[in-house]
Amino acid sequence: MSIIQSIVLGIVQGLTEFLPVSSSAHLVLVPYWLNWQIPAEESFIFNVLVQLGTLAAVIIYFWKDLVAIIGAVIKGLFAGKPFVDPSARLGWWIVLGTIPAAIFGILIKDQVEAAFASPLLTGVFLLVTAFLLILSEWIGKRQKTLQDMTWLDALIIGGFQAISIFPGISRSGATITGGMLRKFTRPEAARFSFLLSIPIMLGAGGVAATDLLGLPTLSSFLPTVLVGFLVAGVVGYLSIRWLLHYLTQHTFYGFAIYCILVGVITLLVNAIRG
Repeated sequence: MSIIQSIVLGIVQGLTEFLPVSSSAHLVLVPYWLNWQIPAEESFIFNVLVQLGTLAAVIIYFWKDLVAIIGAVIKGLFAGKPFVDPSARLGWWIVLGTIPAAIFGILIKDQVEAAFASPLLTGVFLLVTAFLLILSEWIGKRQKTLQDMTWLDALIIGGFQAISIFPGISRSGATITGGMLRKFTRPEAARFSFLLSIPIMLGAGGVAATDLLGLPTLSSFLPTVLVGFLVAGVVGYLSIRWLLHYLTQHTFYGFAIYCILVGVITLLVNAIRG
């Protein structure tokens, strides 16, 4: 992988991690469309590690919220009242919502890695993302805030996050859909989606880091990963700001149409190439 490829994919990751269009799909499809011959092992490790750039972006953007959440959790534990403070409850709901994806990721890690090598599956899963976004607009009542969240809300949204480990199913799209189906407003569902991304991206990045250390080309590949990390972080921070503002006045239909178009184009390209 070249530095130019790393920059392009870093921009792609930063733009699409938080927009509900599946960053993993775009990291698979952009090299496929441009006919880049990137070794499969390098590609998978890069795709996971570059997410740490967007992880840094979400931590920086929600820094005050995270400090409040962690502080409230610790204070609640010492006081013997872990669920009294709304920020503490939110912290525990993030932990609970992470469990389904963590279990799912461990159980089917090999199948997920195989899916990353299949543009055909990625195209199909993009159509699934479009369906989820349309479903959220049709059914979602958009009444609740995060202070109204229950353990069942968190677990169901976590279940939506679990299915998004496959390339093409947008993590943010799936979890925001889960939130809206549980009657949360778009901005509140998006906020929980972004906070919920932190543990799972940190865990996936840790696993990929161990794989990176085992690469025989580590010394030459590491600078490439670092460039992608920095680019993804900057672009990701700007994407969060834009999307949270956008969702106060707009629906997800535009993103759904985009996913349908990209999914269909991918299936057509796959059919033409045989």
